[in-house]
Amino acid sequence: MTTTSPTTSDEASGSAGPPRPPGRWSTLRPLILRLHFYAGLFVAPFLLVAAATGLLYAASFQAEKTVYAHELTVPDIGERKLPISEQVAAARQAHSEGSVAAVRPSPADDATTRVMLSGVEGIDEGHTLAVFVDPYTAKVRGALEQYGSSGALPLRTWIDEFHRDLHLGETGRLYSEFAASWLWVIAGGGLVLWFSRRRARRKLRGTSGRRRTLGLHGSVGAWVAAGFVFLSATGLTWSTYAGANIEDLRVSLGQTTPSVSASVSGGGEHAGHGAAAGAGGDAAHGVGLDKVLAAARAEGLGDPVEITPPADASSAYVVAQVQRSWPEKQDSVAVDPATGEVADVLRFADYPVLAKLSRWGIDLHTGSLFGLPNQIALMLLAASLILLILWGYRMWWQRGRGSVFGRPIPRGAWQQVPPLLLVPLLAAIAVLGYFLPLLGIPLAAFIALDVVLGEIAHRRGRRTYAGGAAGRR
Repeated sequence: MTTTSPTTSDEASGSAGPPRPPGRWSTLRPLILRLHFYAGLFVAPFLLVAAATGLLYAASFQAEKTVYAHELTVPDIGERKLPISEQVAAARQAHSEGSVAAVRPSPADDATTRVMLSGVEGIDEGHTLAVFVDPYTAKVRGALEQYGSSGALPLRTWIDEFHRDLHLGETGRLYSEFAASWLWVIAGGGLVLWFSRRRARRKLRGTSGRRRTLGLHGSVGAWVAAGFVFLSATGLTWSTYAGANIEDLRVSLGQTTPSVSASVSGGGEHAGHGAAAGAGGDAAHGVGLDKVLAAARAEGLGDPVEITPPADASSAYVVAQVQRSWPEKQDSVAVDPATGEVADVLRFADYPVLAKLSRWGIDLHTGSLFGLPNQIALMLLAASLILLILWGYRMWWQRGRGSVFGRPIPRGAWQQVPPLLLVPLLAAIAVLGYFLPLLGIPLAAFIALDVVLGEIAHRRGRRTYAGGAAGRR
């Protein structure tokens, strides 16, 4: 529900309303409240960055269409598109550097063809130079650096990398994994706290000050909590450590994403075609691009598609659909460059269940699956997260008394939890911490520090507990 440091006066003091009889929930609630408060307090800065950059990324899809309209669209729609081989030849005449890594034929009447070149000087490793060609006239309309399977151009690439790693490389990716690891914990804890409060205490009308801030924080958080859990789960799938654990789990379950075999030497097992993205010269191998594209069309591969030239003499052309919007088009075929015959076919319908869910989840997370409505929903989620963080810090400020800034939640809540509940809870946390190390390690460090500080305070006679007065153990 919440993504920062929400606390409530009635939650902390318990002065309002008749006391409830002790039970499992009454012992767990202070513990969840303390975890929610401190997790939100210290994780919120990371979440604020992730939310702000995520909002920008969701908006970048539409901005990209405007900023690069000249390269992406044709000035006039002609009667017939030229053969793809002629378009590639025009691109190579204008840009002879590097080699052809892939070709994306014009997917719409007003769209240009992209010819992607790898090994071009000045282009970042892992990126390509996309040459945009008018499919009706073969005139080159420009060239831009491109990144990723979604074909991100410089504006979206910059924002994407800022959101993913703050332009700090692999080290910077830890920030986003840390935020994603804790987002679902804070959201889930806040949601539980909100719905555990009395209905009368959730009202906004007629309230003011801290109670009104709490009402806004809780009400908005309750509405968007499911969205935060989804963003957290899907974001972790391609993180550094948690992502590797998720991939290992998928491998053990036989649920990895398959790929069409690019080998023309026979093998029937889908062995992946990453190697087929190597140097392809001018992509004029064997039967050529036109017959390869025709063979893929005959197998039912409609636009948009990407053609990857053979990596070597034993490899095939790979033609893959690249539509990430609903309905997904992810079918792919391998075409023998010597004969022009289809050597292997892989249908998206045949993907394992987890592979499909992963594809849909990533595309929904990035705003591709449902286009503009998807992007607007993501921007609203990001804006909600920013507001929740600001409201959370405001509540912390309003919780102060006199010169005290933001009184913390009293410690010792875990001591009130019965062992029969505490032991399974700790075991579940340990398992989660193993699979999500950037959740488990900081949580273990916080617990250790909290225990040490609590003992120091106890020895000085100033120890306080969530459920009692100072000095009581």
